[in-house]
Amino acid sequence: MSRREKTEDKINMRHWRVISLVLCIAVLPFAPSWAGNAVGTWATEAGKSHVRVLLCGQKLCGRIIWLKEPLDDQGVPKTDVNNPEPAMQDRPIIGLPLLVNFTAGQEADVWSNGTIYNPEDGENYDCTLTLQDSNTLKVRGYVGLPLFGKTQIWTRVN
Repeated sequence: MSRREKTEDKINMRHWRVISLVLCIAVLPFAPSWAGNAVGTWATEAGKSHVRVLLCGQKLCGRIIWLKEPLDDQGVPKTDVNNPEPAMQDRPIIGLPLLVNFTAGQEADVWSNGTIYNPEDGENYDCTLTLQDSNTLKVRGYVGLPLFGKTQIWTRVN
C-alpha cells in the first residue's frame, strides 16, 4: 500500500467516525431516556420490600426482588396467598411483577397508565409514578381517579 493510499484510508476513517458521532448525537433525543431516571432499585415506604424498576420494551415495569421478612410463620418463602385466583396463590412474592405498563406522561419524570399489584390484598390498582428527585419516587395507587387513592414515597436503593 502506498503512502498516498494510507493517507486516504486515514482520512476515510476520520470521515466515518465524524459521521457516526453526528448520527449518534442526532438520534440521542429519540432514545427512551425518559425511563432512565426511574430505572433502579427502590425501597418501599415501610421498608418491607425492594422493587427493581426497569424498561420492559417501551414501558416501565417492576418486580419485588427483596423482602425484609421473606418467610412465613412456617419458615417457608412467602407466596401470593391473597391473590383472588387460586392458581396464582403459589407464586413466590420475591420475583412477583408489581408494576406493569407505565408510559411517559406529559410532564417530565411522570409515568402513568400503569398498574400496581398489592400482594397484601391481591388487588391491582391504577398507578402513577412521579420522580420527585433522583432518590425519591412518589407512587400513587388509586381506583378510578387519582383523588381516590394512596401515596407511598419510595427511596432509591441503587
